[in-house]
Amino acid sequence: MSRGPAYPFSNANSAAFAPNSPSKAYNAPNTVPYTQQRLPTSAASSTATLLAPARGPVQATLSPNRNAPGSLRSVASHSSLTSNGGYSSSTHSLSDKFSLSPDPSIWAAEAGTNNQEPDDYLHNPDPRRDRKSDKGGTIFTSRGLANLGCLAILVTGLTTLFAGYPLITYFTKAPANTLGAFNLGGINASGQVPDMSGNWGLIDVDTPQDVLTKTGYDGSEMELVFSDEFNVPNRSFYPGDDPYWEAVDLHYWQTNNLEWYDPSAITTTDGYLKITLSNTVNHDLNYMGGLLSSWNKFCFTGGRIETAVTLPGTTSIAGLWPAVWTMGNLGRAGYGASLEGMWPYTYDTCDVGTVRNQTINGSPVAATVNGDPGNGGVLSFLQGQRLSACTCPNESHPGPVKSDGTLTGRSAPEIDLFEAQVDTTRLTGTVSQSAQWAPFGHSYTWKNTSSNLIIPNPQISILNSYMGGVFQQATSVVSDTNQSCYTQSGTGCFSVYGYEYKPGVDGAYITWINNNQPAWTLNAPGMGPDDIVQIGQRPVPQEPMYIIANLGMSTNFGAVDLTNLRFPVEMHVDWIRVYQPKGQKNIGCDPPAFPTSDYINTYIEAYTNPNLTTWHDDFKQPVPKNRLIDTCT
Repeated sequence: MSRGPAYPFSNANSAAFAPNSPSKAYNAPNTVPYTQQRLPTSAASSTATLLAPARGPVQATLSPNRNAPGSLRSVASHSSLTSNGGYSSSTHSLSDKFSLSPDPSIWAAEAGTNNQEPDDYLHNPDPRRDRKSDKGGTIFTSRGLANLGCLAILVTGLTTLFAGYPLITYFTKAPANTLGAFNLGGINASGQVPDMSGNWGLIDVDTPQDVLTKTGYDGSEMELVFSDEFNVPNRSFYPGDDPYWEAVDLHYWQTNNLEWYDPSAITTTDGYLKITLSNTVNHDLNYMGGLLSSWNKFCFTGGRIETAVTLPGTTSIAGLWPAVWTMGNLGRAGYGASLEGMWPYTYDTCDVGTVRNQTINGSPVAATVNGDPGNGGVLSFLQGQRLSACTCPNESHPGPVKSDGTLTGRSAPEIDLFEAQVDTTRLTGTVSQSAQWAPFGHSYTWKNTSSNLIIPNPQISILNSYMGGVFQQATSVVSDTNQSCYTQSGTGCFSVYGYEYKPGVDGAYITWINNNQPAWTLNAPGMGPDDIVQIGQRPVPQEPMYIIANLGMSTNFGAVDLTNLRFPVEMHVDWIRVYQPKGQKNIGCDPPAFPTSDYINTYIEAYTNPNLTTWHDDFKQPVPKNRLIDTCT
């Protein structure tokens, strides 16, 4: 038999355990024990039994023997001992009411596999029913395909989010355009130039609305892409103080200048930029001037640049050398190592024009005679084009690579808006407006035919007799200026100078502007191939060009009348503006077709240390191999 609990008794049986009752067993025929009331019929008729492990099952009865009270195990839990050893009854405890036998077969519930309950269908498997509900037990059902589709969408979404999205953004993102603002656009890394206090936008907010567009000399409609009106007073141009301009702190030894260029010599006042040349001792030089440039900050390729300037001094005293000019971004004015082998080249052909002195083993002979009379008639002392179209593969070169696998010739060409001087014979102020070129034509000549050299007003403009020397070939026209627009004579008015150009070869040209009128035009065929010295076409500069404004002195440029010059003397710049044809905007110092940034950063010391005067001897850098004279590896 299974071991069950002792049967408890109802309150009617409690009297059977009174202290003075005879020692006998009591049954209450009309009263059913509490737990027994909840047993099934088969169990209710049984008497309580106890398991005796040693002797087998024994029928047990309860006796109120006062001297040997029964074990508490044989008494209902609602009974308790009295002080004299008897038992007293109390109400049923919670455990008595709800205690159940471990054997569910004796519960009141009709439990068993043959007894069905209303929710059995939820728990009992039925293959026929389930097969019908699952539509055949295959995944190729609407439900199965829907499940697989949901799983596929979930897997695809997660894969795209964590693997596809990073790849998609990497390969589709476009580099942020700094819009020519090297510092400003680069720092905010968004390609945006914000409108912030201080008026640092590419187009100055003070620029008049009626000058935002202009018609080019070729008939194209041009739009303003950059302007600086210099209306904010007391601007500083020390390194890092301005997003577009920086004043240098160096001696311009390349042209034997008499002054030291110092940032303190340049500021803004009364609505214009002021560059001062004074007889102030600086770095053991007796004079101090200023040179301001937008190198690596703002550059443009093609279009028109104009500036309104009051020239320094008077029209009767010679010696000052004011200039506003442009140069390719791969060379920095005043930093000799960056310029060696770069200035004044503008060349994209692989021939003898790319090598030192424009000769290989003394050939062609025309490059050794009829050149610079001050240097034995030699045509060129240049070191050769450092980044030429002949550069061997795997050499250091900014690119780009052409479709045939060769490299594009790169350089630092120069185009001058003006260099001012005084004609001491006529006591007239003039400007030379020029471009510098390399390699050089024979005897520094160029094809200055009537179709390539156009001077609208020969009464005030003439072809410059100076055509070059061992370090440059020059194409220049000298024009009389507006004689009233000087700071120490006349009315102090502003006169407009500039140039408009189309880079390259086909349809390319440069037209210079003097006193807001076209002064002269050079068409690209004028710098075409020269078979005598065996060189090819020199294109109108295609490099991104930056802007330079400076005021100094040098006997290289002409006689300097230190006795009569009055110091300090100032050059005033009212504004500088750059236009480009609509739909052909090309600003920035690192354009894709002519990149400069990576190369400059690789050799940054050459662009920041003015004491490095040469690329190889001072900077200790190798010159890239030229396949005409070197063995490519």
